[in-house]
Amino acid sequence: MSETFESLKKREEALLCRTYGRYPLAVKSASGARLYDFEGREYIDLLAGIAVVNVGHCRPELADVAAEQARKLVHVSNLFYQEEQLDLAEKLLATNHFSKVFFCNSGAEANEAAIKIARRYMQRVQGRDAGEIITFTGAFHGRTLATVAATGQAKFQDGFAPIPAGFRQVEWGDLEDLRAAISPQTAGVLIEVVQGEGGVRPMTREFALGLQALCREKGVLFMVDEIQTGLCRTGRFWAFQHYGLEPDIVTSAKALANGLPMGAMMTTNEVARGFEPGSHATTFGAGATMSAVAAKVLDILREEDLARRAEELGEYAMGLFRAIGARHPGTIEEVRGLGLMIGIVLAFPGQEIWRTLMDRGFVLNLTQDRVLRLVPPLIIGREDLESFARVLEELLSARN
Repeated sequence: MSETFESLKKREEALLCRTYGRYPLAVKSASGARLYDFEGREYIDLLAGIAVVNVGHCRPELADVAAEQARKLVHVSNLFYQEEQLDLAEKLLATNHFSKVFFCNSGAEANEAAIKIARRYMQRVQGRDAGEIITFTGAFHGRTLATVAATGQAKFQDGFAPIPAGFRQVEWGDLEDLRAAISPQTAGVLIEVVQGEGGVRPMTREFALGLQALCREKGVLFMVDEIQTGLCRTGRFWAFQHYGLEPDIVTSAKALANGLPMGAMMTTNEVARGFEPGSHATTFGAGATMSAVAAKVLDILREEDLARRAEELGEYAMGLFRAIGARHPGTIEEVRGLGLMIGIVLAFPGQEIWRTLMDRGFVLNLTQDRVLRLVPPLIIGREDLESFARVLEELLSARN
């Protein structure tokens, strides 16, 4: 007998820790940019597992790679040399200016690795008593204790005291605030090129270039969190490439293996001197099957030129949404983003609109109470974005 939505809810309440505020949807299957619930209803996916399934749900090529690799080798631990890891590393590092990579399982772990290598590089290689990491208001860097400390938001820290020391926050976009905060104890500055949970806020070019210059001037590491923005999401392979930046450290995860657990921390040959055997490790990071799938994901991103597609579709979609705001004053305050990472900032709390959009067959999320966040699969059709825009305008016009 097939499960129902209510029976699934009851099973979950009996079995799982209550750490999620679930959406009113149970997904049974998915394909491309479509989700299907247990009643067979179809939804247009504008969330992509929170910027994860960039090449679409359930790609047959990825399933084939995973199955073939699982029959050959799944796990032997990182005590052994593994061809699949090296193949992945070569393809990943070819997309940017970095020379070394550490693989792990998630974005939080990638940011943990970035924090650790920054501190150890300063203390063991540079011989400096520097360990503080500076982050920015509105940031989100993960849910581990260290990355919650880096995130610096009270709602994520509630009940988890004592929060690890060694982190300081400054105002987003304020170079003078950053300059005043950097001290001899600063190891690095960690930032998202486009804040995701913070409301889809891209850095300005002036701030981006000024931040990098300030890090160079002060001799601290420039660290970029590309957990959400990387892998073609914003219209470049990496969001920092929009500004011609060359960070010392970049983190990646989410879309790297298109839904399988995979993270990466990339850095230069110089900063990589901060790690040595025994200084950091992971049991499962870049196991053979995960590595093979991630390598295939990189092939698809490149062969289908999904960065260009994200840039073009994103500009088109943001134009649609801005036009809606112009036709219906007092409904949309702003549309912002890069590529297919889009925030529609409503002029009022958005919970009712978000819920109605889901009832109408569109899956997306709401952040900062008023920002409808769209991070769809990069293979989504233009007609799906047009369909969403029509329904959104219908709902907003009904408020006027």
